[in-house]
Amino acid sequence: MNTENSFLGTDTEPVIPPNSDEKTLGLLAHIITLISTFIGPLIIFLVKKDESAFVTHHAKESLNFQITMALLSIILFISIIGILLLWIVGILTLVLVIVATIRASEGKLYRYPFSIRFIK
Repeated sequence: MNTENSFLGTDTEPVIPPNSDEKTLGLLAHIITLISTFIGPLIIFLVKKDESAFVTHHAKESLNFQITMALLSIILFISIIGILLLWIVGILTLVLVIVATIRASEGKLYRYPFSIRFIK
């Protein structure tokens, strides 16, 4: 199992290679967050959790990351200095979602670099 670590996250090769449909749903679990935050990955997770380990992994990672970023944004919004830092959270979220989408399209299992694992 190959593992590639970086400050942009960790990716590994799955034991069973995903098919084209699984790759599509995996990348959709990440990219849909640009318009639906955590609702899109939650729906994908609930629908596909018993059908595909690859899709389930990506939906859980995306959902956990979006919840983490929402909590961080709320905490920053409460403080005056934090309001000035919200744009950094937005840019970071966008970059990491793009990286996760690319990894899913490559058929790799991706883990966000700093995300609280609410759903295991």
